[in-house]
This record gives sequence, C-alpha cells and structure tokens, in this order.
Amino acid sequence: MEKKTLARKIIDEHIIGENEKEYALKIDQTLTQDATGTMAYLEFEAIGLDRVKTELSVSYVDHNTLQSGFENADDHRFLQDIARKYGIYFSRPGNGICHQVHLERFGVPGKTLLGSDSHTPTAGGIGMLAIGAGGLDVASAMAGMPFSIPKPKVVGVVLTGRLNPWVSAKDVILEVLRRVTVKGGVGRIFEYTGSGVSTLSVPERATITNMGAELGATTSIFPSDEVTRAFLAAQGRGDAWRPLAADEGAVYDETIEIDLSGIEPLAACPHSPDKVVPVRELAGKKVDQVLIGSCTNSSLKDLMMVAAVLKGRKIHPETSFAIAPGSRQVLAMLAGNGALADIIGAGARILENACGPCIGMGQAPKTGGVSVRTFNRNFPGRSGTASAGVYLVSPEVAVACTLTGCFTDPRDLGAYPDITLPEKFLVDDSMIIPPSEEGETVQISRGPNIRPLPRRGPMEDRIEMEVLLKLEDNITTDDIMPAGAKILPLRSNIEAISSYVFSGIDPDFSSRARQAGAGCVLARENYGQGSSREHAALAPMYLGVKAVLARSFARIHRSNLINFGILPVIVGQDTYEGLKQGSRIVISGITAALEGSGALTIHDPASGKRLEGSIQVSARERDILKEGGLLNYIKSQVQR
Repeated sequence: MEKKTLARKIIDEHIIGENEKEYALKIDQTLTQDATGTMAYLEFEAIGLDRVKTELSVSYVDHNTLQSGFENADDHRFLQDIARKYGIYFSRPGNGICHQVHLERFGVPGKTLLGSDSHTPTAGGIGMLAIGAGGLDVASAMAGMPFSIPKPKVVGVVLTGRLNPWVSAKDVILEVLRRVTVKGGVGRIFEYTGSGVSTLSVPERATITNMGAELGATTSIFPSDEVTRAFLAAQGRGDAWRPLAADEGAVYDETIEIDLSGIEPLAACPHSPDKVVPVRELAGKKVDQVLIGSCTNSSLKDLMMVAAVLKGRKIHPETSFAIAPGSRQVLAMLAGNGALADIIGAGARILENACGPCIGMGQAPKTGGVSVRTFNRNFPGRSGTASAGVYLVSPEVAVACTLTGCFTDPRDLGAYPDITLPEKFLVDDSMIIPPSEEGETVQISRGPNIRPLPRRGPMEDRIEMEVLLKLEDNITTDDIMPAGAKILPLRSNIEAISSYVFSGIDPDFSSRARQAGAGCVLARENYGQGSSREHAALAPMYLGVKAVLARSFARIHRSNLINFGILPVIVGQDTYEGLKQGSRIVISGITAALEGSGALTIHDPASGKRLEGSIQVSARERDILKEGGLLNYIKSQVQR
C-alpha cells in the first residue's frame, strides 16, 4: 500500500479530475478580502448563479479600512449586500484580518480553502490545504467549479529539537527562506513533519505557513494533532477536529532538515524576504519605527509576549512603535487581562484590527527611515516610503528594538517571560453576519466607484505589439499594481486604477500603453511574485497588454494572466537580450502554439530577427486563452 504524504491524502480526497500536468480539486471553503473581493463578486455575479455552491464562503473586510473618501465605505456596503444575497458570511470591518479570523472561527483540518489573498496558506497551520489565487478563480470555486493546480512536488521539512528562548516561529520560516529563496518554492507544497512539530503551537505553525507564500510555494501544511485539537477546543470548535498526518514512511520529493534548537533570531533585510541575516550582525543599527502585527504575527500569543516584555518599561524616545492585533478576539482578550494596558503604558500606538501598514495603509516610515516590522513582505515602496528600509523580524526582535532604539538580539533582554494562554478563548461572533435565507429579496447597493468588469474578446492568431517595458528578475505584483492608501480604494474601478500600472517603475507606462494600442512586457525570472491581486493582470489587460514575455512566472500571477487572456510566453536569454523597450514585434502562430501543433513565432521587423518563445499550458489553460479569459470560457461552457 502506498505511503502518502499529508498533502497527497487531502488532494486525493478532493480530486475531481487530473491530467498529465494538473489536479482539478473540489474546493470546500473560500475567503475573500475587500481589496480583492469587490472584483471577485462582480465576477461571481457575471457567472449568473443565485447562490454559492461551496460548503462555506466568507467575505472579510480588512485591507481597505482607511476611509478617507467614499470609495471604501461604498465597497463595504456592496460586499455586505452581496454576502447576504448569495449565501456568504460577512466579517465586518474591525473584526480582524481574514487569515487570523478564519483560523480562529472557520478553518477545518482536511478541508480545502481557496482565498483571493496570497497568504491564504495560513490555514495550513491547522491542517487545511489552503491556497491563494486570483479573485476570478475564487469566483469560479464559489460557482462550484473545480480549482486546478499544477501537480506539485511535496517538500518534507523535518523539524527536530525545540526552539530556544527568544527564538520564534518567524525565525523558522526566515531560515527556510534563507535556504530556499523567494522563487525556490514554485511548484511545491511544504509539509512540516518531525518530532519538533509537537513543540509548536497553532499560532506558531500559522506564522510559518503564512510566510511560506514568500517562497512562491503552492501552500504549506502542518499535521492536525493534539496541539490542533487543543486550539480548536479553546475556540469552542472541538467538533471540527480530526487527526491528520502523513503515513509513516511517506516519501517526499525533496527534504529539508531543521534543528529548531540551532536557530537564532533572524531578520530579512531590504528589499526581499529572503535576504536573511542573524540579528546579531545588525546589532546597534538605529531603528526609527517598529510595527507588530499583520497576518503573520498578530496572535494572542505574540502580543502577550510583547506586553510581558514592555510591562513597567518605556519605549525608546526616538522610536515610533505601534501594534495591530490580528482580530477583535485578540484585542478584547488583551484588554480583558490587562496586557493592553501594559502595551499602552509603554508608549505604544494602537492600530485597527486590520492589515494596515502591511498593505501600505498608514504608518509610512520617515524619509530614509529604518522600519522593523513583523510582517511578511518588504518590497521597495510597499511601506509607503520609497526610500525606507524595511526589515522583517519576529515579535521578540521587534520588541527588543522598541526598547533600545536599535537592532538588538532579544536574548540580551534576560529571562524569557512566562506566557500562559487560557484554555478557553473569548468567543463573540456578533461581527460575523450570516447570509440571508431569502437572498432573492436583497437589494445590492453600488457606489459610483464600482464599475463594470472589463472583458477582452477571443484570442487572436497574430498580434502586433510594442515592448512597453523591459524588466529584471523578481518583479512583484506591488511593482505591477501598487497598493497603498491612494490606490487601493480604486480596486473596484479598473479604468481609474489602470493609471497606476507600473507607476513606481515608469510613471508614463499607462499613457504609453494606451497610445500603443497593443503591447507586451519583457522580464526575466519569477515575474509576478508576491500578492494574489488579479488587478496586476486585469488592469494591464484593460490597457491593451496582450502578452508577458519572461524567463519564468510566479504561480498565482501566471494563472491571473491566463484568466484575463494575457499570453504568458516563456523566452530564453537570447530573446530577452534581443529585444529592448520600444521594439515592435509580431507574435504569430498563436492558435497552433496553443494547440501544441505548431511553434510560436516572435518576429522583430526592425531587425528582421525571428526570436524564440513558447506557450507552455495545459489543455484547460489553452481553452481559457482561446476564449480570451476565464470568464468568457465559463460563459461559453454554460451556453454549450
């Protein structure tokens, strides 16, 4: 009998179909957040069903909570009405970050979860197969369609030993990033095993699976064991537990071994999560700002530790310090047990239970400032200050920096505080609104910023286009479609938000793309890493981008390109070197290339060169591209 990994067991329970390249999986649960959700629900409406087909779907508001104009409030009202009408639970603004709340209130071991946020794998901390995707993929899953993933390798991460005091789960995932890099996880599931697993709490496991997204991984997962059962019981959801683990002797495609006792406090330096060094190497470097929160490190355990360290102390006078609890539950429990008073007494600023600064919503550092954050990404400009240097660290390192005003190894603070978590957590779901039993009676409010979904026609066989931009490795979705307080409120208005495509790299990109009529982007390795935001494909499509030519693509963004009818063309170094920004090229033979019966031709008329490129897609992806995108494909399937 085959010895199976845990990931393989859950995949086998959910396979609807497969081919040589992909698994098609049944999706049990979905989640959306407001920055991606408005578009996802416009897409669901376009499919034309009157109710979601999943076991559970939840709409969260946690990104666009800075209401400096009418746009975000209008979107929140739209999302609440949509949820009531179509059978979706609605987590109100202030209830918390989607990943933290889903872990607390909805996650179920062994289930599949698809979320329109790249950090959806957080739920792998309780043994879910949780995957981030673009909003259109989530809308399709809500419509009952399977979700397809490239067949992944499964990497066994064998944990042994136990973390030493002042070393945390954040240091574990930073160590994995140091070894594997931000593109080393593409096409892989990271499955944590070994005797060290039982020493980690569910919040610690969730920190690791959350930031596994920065590896480019399909997802990360821990077994569901007695630690998981205790966590679910503390949340009043003990009946959701089931034991799940890999078979003894299961064989992994790759293996990484980590002795937890050998890890020390680490930091990811600007401007990539894999630029990891020991904190001791940064000791003494001045720190201007410290922020503790985000979906990576905003649990009760994290903030109880912070409160214990700060009790009776004051933060450094030249360091700005703020916390953002991950959920209303966490904030209420901190307030109830006195820990919040200790944090406030030390001089902290208290932010909303939301993503906030992690997504560029406030707390931008000063010019050239050093910001130490417990977040998951430190891409250039993501903080709101292009010249700032952002470092990613554990809460232990962050609180040490807060007290001293410079990088400090937390082991220098003395004895680690004794943190005891309650056996029962405060459960108050009053800010989670269930759907209406009579959805057909619900009227949906649509503000003036909510615009119709743009579409493209069927795929052409020949496209003449301009090379609009030539880029290097590891271009992020933040580079393509920036976030922040100015731009995020435009997520439901593609015409308006398209003016900001590549604005941080080339402020004239949008106007040049409109003038070109049809264009492409040229890049090197790992194009589209980072967020799942489908706007990084949808807005370029609106501007007339027909193809992206790159050495390789990040998984989610590649899917988003296909979903919106943009050709993901694989090119070699010779093609990359042979083209420049402003070149005009002709791509032909697209139909035959998609069918696998002919070669794709890339012709540069100015030089007379014929360049090499290929379209490497599954049969399903081929059909989606031929229709001009996933929504066109779904509509054609329904009509047939």
